[in-house]
Amino acid sequence: MKGLEELVLVIQSQGNSYHVRRAEQRRAELLQQAAHLGQETPVVLLLHQLSGYHGDWSILPALQRLHLSFGQSASWFVFLEEETGVELSNLLQVLSRYSAQRDWFLGKRLHDDEASIIHHYAFSEDPASFGYPDPAAGWAISTPLAHRLAERISDEPLKSDFTIDLTHELALFIWQEGKGSHLTEVPEFCTQQPGEQCVTSFTGYLPHCGEPEKKENLFIAVKTCHKFHADRVPVVKATWEKDAARLEYYSDVIDHNIPTIHLGIPNTERGHCGKTFAILRRFLSDPLQQADWLLVVDDDTLISLPRLRRLLACYDPTEPVSLGERYGYGLGQDGYSYTTGGGGMVLSRAAVSKLLSSGCGCHSDDSPDDMVLGMCLTWLGVPVTHNPLFHQARPEDYPRALLSQHQDQHLSFHKHWNTDPLKVYMHWLHHTPAHTHTHDDF
Repeated sequence: MKGLEELVLVIQSQGNSYHVRRAEQRRAELLQQAAHLGQETPVVLLLHQLSGYHGDWSILPALQRLHLSFGQSASWFVFLEEETGVELSNLLQVLSRYSAQRDWFLGKRLHDDEASIIHHYAFSEDPASFGYPDPAAGWAISTPLAHRLAERISDEPLKSDFTIDLTHELALFIWQEGKGSHLTEVPEFCTQQPGEQCVTSFTGYLPHCGEPEKKENLFIAVKTCHKFHADRVPVVKATWEKDAARLEYYSDVIDHNIPTIHLGIPNTERGHCGKTFAILRRFLSDPLQQADWLLVVDDDTLISLPRLRRLLACYDPTEPVSLGERYGYGLGQDGYSYTTGGGGMVLSRAAVSKLLSSGCGCHSDDSPDDMVLGMCLTWLGVPVTHNPLFHQARPEDYPRALLSQHQDQHLSFHKHWNTDPLKVYMHWLHHTPAHTHTHDDF
């Protein structure tokens, strides 16, 4: 490689104001670092500003534009999280080991320890055989590979399906059923604090932005139904309910022992859109629910409220905010993003107000509530903000290396199936004070 001018650094930024500030700080730090090295500056892009398309976070819709704009001048496209630090001089040295005239897909390798539902049980006979990059460590593709992928996307329009785990699905697309490139593990792509051998470092997805949000400023709505009163609700009460100042259970029957509230919406076997929108209306209209934040969870969601309140300190509740684990639907064909319901959906009062005043709502009571909310918010121009510490599935469904890396930071897990929810809560979510990074650490 000649120098930094051959790099395109793509910060995978998000449209919420807090994340825009963090991404701009990261860009400024990278450009300042380049200036100190006395080289021509690399291209540093904020992904959410690339085209204005809300689905660019899924990368594949953005690849054609990236290659068209920079494919003639760049040798490498490097993708970074907002909190991924980079030592640019070391990065140049590492990339120089790989010919920029060949197809390369580089990163820190993750693999499934067992067949996982979030990956549609891919490679079920040998889950560890397929590698995909840890996004926190950053990952890179050479320009020839970017060219091939852009041509393929042009010739074969992206399918209108789900985006669940971004880097796993990218790796599958690049691998192309064995006809493409596999991930090459680069040990210098790191997720710990900066070290002599590391090109990248990572500070975590749970920043410290000051005093945690007050308990009273977070209202929690638990969706349940009569058949789960005896087994799921007791788990909530035995684990995280004690950390809530304002919480209500919404069911299809009134049970004074819990107690539950019946909103007049019949129970449905799936979707629960009617119930969720009734909860939103109650949140806005009930004078007893004058909190800035609403958290909607299932009765088999396990969550750390102290960690969530710490995270909420980073966000402005006067802005429309939708926060959780982000999935996508049909993003290759102008679809929409949404926060998964099982991991917990967080909405600011401003977001709820904007949503309900728009008239956007359910097609039927059993429409999928999380997807309808995402579709409405996308239509309204409200960014769906992602934090991977929310989890739609059980700990067993994620790589052990990834879980351990974020120990003492996880926000939620979902489902009691074939697992002990009390043990899951105590091991992964029970709050213990730990050092959290402040912005002064950067």
